[in-house]
Amino acid sequence: MAISFLAQAGERLDHFLQARMNGYSRARIQAWIKDGLVLVNGAAAKPSTILRGGEQIEVTPADPPPLKAEPEDAPIEILYEDASLIAVNKPAGLVVHAGAGAHSGTLVNRLVHHFQSLSHVGGELRPGIVHRLDRGTSGVMLVARTDAAHRALAAQFSGRTTEKTYLALVEGRVNADSGRITKPIARDPAHRTRMTARLDHGRDALTEYRVLRRFAKFTYLEVRIGTGRTHQIRAHLASVRHPVAGDKLYGAQAAERIFLHAWRIRFDSPGTGERVTVEAPLPEELERWLGQISE
Repeated sequence: MAISFLAQAGERLDHFLQARMNGYSRARIQAWIKDGLVLVNGAAAKPSTILRGGEQIEVTPADPPPLKAEPEDAPIEILYEDASLIAVNKPAGLVVHAGAGAHSGTLVNRLVHHFQSLSHVGGELRPGIVHRLDRGTSGVMLVARTDAAHRALAAQFSGRTTEKTYLALVEGRVNADSGRITKPIARDPAHRTRMTARLDHGRDALTEYRVLRRFAKFTYLEVRIGTGRTHQIRAHLASVRHPVAGDKLYGAQAAERIFLHAWRIRFDSPGTGERVTVEAPLPEELERWLGQISE
């Protein structure tokens, strides 16, 4: 059943509703807005919409997301597997796990369909998930089969013994053949959906890059990260005025996707004890992108 409100001027839509719908978090309300369950004068709106006053707002509350990830029959590309883990190739555009506005159609939904047992360290909504990639980033991800493997892999990530290498096309010509960025990363106070490396505080972060090829208006980089901060590569490269191509959030020209691909990861398998290297080939759409830009 829909709930109706008469808007007051000067407030954001999500703030207005949060103040009047006790018991519901702003993240939950934002998810309803994004799912089209909130109408302003009969039309969909954005959470950030500023109300002018007098609008008719109708809210159709949705049931909360499931307390556990439900299986969904959709393909997964497996790059490597042993008794302790699976390495998969995540396509761009696929969300890793459930969150605000994304309760199905995630990588996790696919994983629980294809594999009978995954680790539960991350909870029922994130089985097997030791680390993640942004929605727009493609490439290799590790998934733990057991709790023991999950803890062992997490220790390698936190201890920085894994080697994570990405391929990125960035705007502009990078002059140095290689470089190192160590600026701390924090939530951007002006734009809460992105991170920033332009402040003098935040979490420590390390990004190293090497030029693979230069074009007239772009540079193709191999990027290694020593830490795993949210949007780390995107924020660090934007901070040196070379945003990842297609990454509108960080100041680049918009494109169908961002040119950032998790190409290779090296780690010690908790199951075999061996040092393992897994690579995910560059997706066809990124290969075509490289082929279409001029030297």
